[in-house]
Amino acid sequence: MAQVSYLQVENLSKRFGENLLFENISFGIARGDKTALIAKNGVGKSTLLKIIASRDSAQEGSVIFRNDLKIGYLEQEPELDPENRLIEEIFRSDSKLLKTIERYELALKNNDEKEIEALIPVMDEINGWGFEATAKQILSKLNLNDFDKKISELSGGQRKRVGLAKVLINEPDFLLLDEPTNHLDTEMTEWLENYLSSSKATLLMVTHDRYFLDRVCNRILEIDNNELFSYDGNYSYYLEKREERMAAKSGALDKARNLFRTEQEWMRRMPQARSHKAQYRIDNFHKLQETVSQTIDNRKLDLDIQGHRLGKKILELENVSFTWEGEYYLKDFTYKFAKGDKVGIVGKNGAGKSTFLNIITGALAPETGSVEVGETVVFGYYRQEGITFNPQERVIDIVKKLAERIDMGNGRVLSASQFLEYFLFPTKQQYSLVEKLSGGERRRLYLLTVLIKNPNFLILDEPTNDLDIITLNVLEEYLKLFRGCLIVVSHDRYFTDKVCDRVFAFEGEGSVRDFPGNYTQYRNYIEEQEELKAAQAAEAARIAAKRGEQKQETSPQNDERNSNRKRKLSYSEKREMEQLEKDMEQLNTEKADIEARLSSGSESAESIVELSGRYSALKEILDEKEMRWLELSEI
Repeated sequence: MAQVSYLQVENLSKRFGENLLFENISFGIARGDKTALIAKNGVGKSTLLKIIASRDSAQEGSVIFRNDLKIGYLEQEPELDPENRLIEEIFRSDSKLLKTIERYELALKNNDEKEIEALIPVMDEINGWGFEATAKQILSKLNLNDFDKKISELSGGQRKRVGLAKVLINEPDFLLLDEPTNHLDTEMTEWLENYLSSSKATLLMVTHDRYFLDRVCNRILEIDNNELFSYDGNYSYYLEKREERMAAKSGALDKARNLFRTEQEWMRRMPQARSHKAQYRIDNFHKLQETVSQTIDNRKLDLDIQGHRLGKKILELENVSFTWEGEYYLKDFTYKFAKGDKVGIVGKNGAGKSTFLNIITGALAPETGSVEVGETVVFGYYRQEGITFNPQERVIDIVKKLAERIDMGNGRVLSASQFLEYFLFPTKQQYSLVEKLSGGERRRLYLLTVLIKNPNFLILDEPTNDLDIITLNVLEEYLKLFRGCLIVVSHDRYFTDKVCDRVFAFEGEGSVRDFPGNYTQYRNYIEEQEELKAAQAAEAARIAAKRGEQKQETSPQNDERNSNRKRKLSYSEKREMEQLEKDMEQLNTEKADIEARLSSGSESAESIVELSGRYSALKEILDEKEMRWLELSEI
């Protein structure tokens, strides 16, 4: 079947002053494609999305969408009306459907029975129930439940989630998403991952979340040295093929450089009288010079900085608790940090992660318990909100104010300029003003200002936001070699897996689970525990259901069979059968409810997929419980 083209980009070029972002790039996206755009910070990923979304213009080239496509665009910082309430902003549209759903949701929230009664026939008329169910699910998963709150009162992360909800609720044919996982906690990220994977929408997005890339996308576009490269596969495939491309390019450059040295020597020895043939060779020499001036900018940051020495006592928390407005954010938490501890902190937004960091660094005092910091500890704290640089200040001057020379340890000393080179700031950019840096480049500069102070206890609060994948790979290698202690708060599961060997899981109501392992190991453990509990409950329900059937059997043959049993049920077996009967009754009720919902015709596509999966699981659980009940009934 021929692919249906949804987007065609032809010969697109964009400059900012003297800075060339990309030149003559062309690509197409077909219906159903899920494509990721990868590049270093500052080379135009967000700009390209803006041009495609008609929010910016290119110097050359064209962007052509298929006619009548509904397009949804999520910017890094969505444009929202600060005076709108959350629900007004979410459903801001001329669509009668969205306006009706907004009124219906408000009526439900306010228990306005008269309004609800009036809107039910309207919802029937416009077939709004499936759409309303989808909208509710999206708002709930993104924790956007305070409908009356003004946009101006929301945090940056909440505003990003409002922007994402607006885009998804409109169910566009083509999604343009710029860093959609920023400001989502891990649970939200995993939900969005599943949502986009099962969605029929065509997708073009910028993201640094590599697990997200691997599981959602089937195509990667990379901008490198102003050119665009396409890879038909997920992120793992892209890494493999990019390495092959870089190796091939490196080999070609090596050959060109060898030839250049030969031609350069000829140029030096060439006599002044130049024939036509000599002029042709001279022209070729200058073309070759342009080729060899290219560099494969694939540098790694050798950031083996010698941190301050850590003493025996580092950081000790003893029975620490903290509440706010009667709610526990930390309860009776105890842990003693040892040298080399690398801890990843995970949990829902609002579960207490930031409170924990503030207690460690002394910004908050615990209500009960004690926090002792060793005398040799030097904190390096990379905050989610970052710092504000003077936009008129040069990059190198910011670094020089912190240190003219940086001790890398092992006798190595770098100048401020050399240190910036390690952070992928070339000499020309070092003398640029901060206002000319992209958002990601400013975050990288901020990270540099934290590390340059030589900390031995690093605290990184959402360090992956706005950093490109190349910088993240470099930072990960540094953190793996870092000799001090590390605490990372991040929704980036790949990053946490790579650098952390312990997890503090904030599970709500002040409870913190200390798990020895990385994030994926923690998630696998939790899933195994949930499956075990479900299996035990299913087994109990099966036995209970069969026992219920047995009670209805009153024939003489049954009485005779019962009297001929070899032994009676033990007390624990009786209790097990009773529990199985209760569980099976509940599971059968849920099964009947799902059957009714699936046959109603009012469920969304995503809901049908979810319900079908649950229905299959219920049948398996019931079968297991019934088998166990039969085993007990035969005793």
